[in-house]
Amino acid sequence: MARIFCIANQKGGVGKTTTTVNLAAGLSQIGKRVLVVDLDPQGNATMGSGIDKRALELSVYDVLLENASVAEARQRSPKAGYDVLPANRELAGAEVELVELERRDKRLKAALVTEAANYDFVLIDCPPSLSMLTLNGLCAAHGVVVPMQCEYFALEGLSDLVNTIKQVHANLNPELEIIGLLRVMFDPRITLQQQVSEQLKTHFGDKVFNTVIPRNVRLAEAPSYGLPGVVFDPASKGAVAFVEFAKEMAQRLGRA
Repeated sequence: MARIFCIANQKGGVGKTTTTVNLAAGLSQIGKRVLVVDLDPQGNATMGSGIDKRALELSVYDVLLENASVAEARQRSPKAGYDVLPANRELAGAEVELVELERRDKRLKAALVTEAANYDFVLIDCPPSLSMLTLNGLCAAHGVVVPMQCEYFALEGLSDLVNTIKQVHANLNPELEIIGLLRVMFDPRITLQQQVSEQLKTHFGDKVFNTVIPRNVRLAEAPSYGLPGVVFDPASKGAVAFVEFAKEMAQRLGRA
């Protein structure tokens, strides 16, 4: 049965999509079956996996409105070795349409039930806001992986996210928990980043992943080629770190 995780942070620009596609590529490199669910109307995880969001016949939008199954809408990332439930601008309309529907926050969970046996991991790339789409992701997931920059404002955003997760856990999804915090875009030369990193470890203990993702130009360049950094330049520091993270994640969850 698949372990389902949201990659979430209510702060924008913290590397959620970069984390999602590179973790997916890293997990598939170590032999895991992975599905990426793109829940962001910008469709960045879709494009970053080498799938043209402008040419989609079916997307996660159709799945949420129950007009298509996951099996019908998913596509294979051409070079990265994992499947994608893609998204495009249509998904922005789902916010409005879902409000009036029954089980509006459990649509994704219901759709993934039939696919749980076909994957080891399902990674859900959430938009940077607490919307109906994010809520669908949180209701479907077993846990949340939080990518974080080690900066002061990131700590403030983290407390908001932790409160949101607690509320969803209490009211909608008792399985939901924080799996771990991933330090991303890390530059050890910056004293503040080291201080925030130490604060995180003091406060969250073993919830902070050991792997640290360094700030890396090759990871930033990769999406323009429609590839995760792990595939685009496997020898780069960022790619190596993400493969290490994939191994740590699998080990932590007893899936190594």
